[in-house]
Amino acid sequence: MWFNSYSFWIFFVVVLGVYHLFGHRLQNRFLLIASYFFYGCWDWRFLLLILFTTAFDFYAAGRIAASEDAATRKRWVTASVVVELGILGLFKYFGFFLGELNRLLFTLGLEHWEPGLRLILPVGISFYTFQALSYTIDVYRGRTAPCRHFLDFALYISFFPQLVAGPIERSHHLLPQVENPRPRLSEARFREGLYLVLTGLFLKVVIADNMAWLANPIFSSATEDLNGAEVLLGAYAFSFQIYGDFAGYSAIAIGVSKWLGFDLMENFRRPYFARNPREFWQRWHISLSSWLRDYLYIPLGGNRRGEGRTRRNLVLTMVLGGLWHGAAWTFVVWGAIHGLWLATHRAWIARFPSSQNGKGIWWRRGADAFKVVATFHLVCLGWIFFRAESLGQAFGLISALGGEWEVSDFFRTGVSLMLFFLVPWLIFECWMEKKGDSFALLRSSWLVRAALYLYLIFMLLFFAAPTPVEFIYFQF
Repeated sequence: MWFNSYSFWIFFVVVLGVYHLFGHRLQNRFLLIASYFFYGCWDWRFLLLILFTTAFDFYAAGRIAASEDAATRKRWVTASVVVELGILGLFKYFGFFLGELNRLLFTLGLEHWEPGLRLILPVGISFYTFQALSYTIDVYRGRTAPCRHFLDFALYISFFPQLVAGPIERSHHLLPQVENPRPRLSEARFREGLYLVLTGLFLKVVIADNMAWLANPIFSSATEDLNGAEVLLGAYAFSFQIYGDFAGYSAIAIGVSKWLGFDLMENFRRPYFARNPREFWQRWHISLSSWLRDYLYIPLGGNRRGEGRTRRNLVLTMVLGGLWHGAAWTFVVWGAIHGLWLATHRAWIARFPSSQNGKGIWWRRGADAFKVVATFHLVCLGWIFFRAESLGQAFGLISALGGEWEVSDFFRTGVSLMLFFLVPWLIFECWMEKKGDSFALLRSSWLVRAALYLYLIFMLLFFAAPTPVEFIYFQF
């Protein structure tokens, strides 16, 4: 069930109506059943996998908390990491590495085979695996108390709004909301949820799906048939497709959770207004970037062991973050680009600290605008690798950017459509950025809110893409 489908909203209306009839304990049991039903609609066979993940980490965390022996505690947290990453690696990377080994043997002229095993990737496995790992690691670190009730922990792992594409919640944030009574649906929570759901649907249905109709023809064409202008259009279109797609999903997930009494973490904060790579990752997929920081970058040493190791840790963290997205060299290169960019930015700031400040307000505004534009285009460069089917296609598209430029009919039509769909939203985001408040609209007059909501509903009714497009991050 996609968030932009009628079946999901029928399901959710039933869940919401029944949910508020119960007290806290029955609410949890009912939500767990609803979450397992929701996940089973994708593929019921993988319910056993998510149940195994839940049971193993619940038991492992209990053993960690019950033991005062450091070696025993370390063995159990290590077991949790090995088991969870082993399951993730089996389903997500086994075929990739087997294929690469086969290709290497072929290149060396050695005996090789055609891999016959094809594993189906369980939807959302990367998200709920990281969420489960954060629990056992935080119990080991003493940041989270072990959950006392298995069914509560099962709901923490499988809570349906954020199960298949995040946000990746932390145990110290979401688990207490599961274990303790939650607030009833108030006017304030309804308004916040409505705002998030409407803007999320707009981002997905109007922006992302329409941008997909521009990006897909570019990335499915032979690179020699494209000119520089068309490649640039494709890169821009995909940049807003993936933003609208993922930020839209996150907004809907947070919004429907508000109506159920849960507060999920903000996952996107106007990322294309970032002025540098560090700021971009503080605004884009915040739940993943903060997870990688806390459970990978800092344990590797973070910035505590000199600049050389700090830059190495940045690159390694981002390469592994790229690999988290999928088993392909394009994702590895995409991660490496961002890692090298972060390391280069850090070196630049250390060498020229005064470049971050200016003496005049107009100079600062001009410099900030230049940084935003430069950061956005470097992000777009990375998206080419992220979206490309192969490294060869990615390099071919980048090569086409430096080749012949021609303003074709497709380019003119694409630019017109991008202006029509994107400019009103970017103006709205610019206003929010100036306010420094993602919920600034809710603090405005009812007339302003009504005008925006009418615009969103009008666009959803009359300018949705001809055919819905699957959420991009479902494949991760």
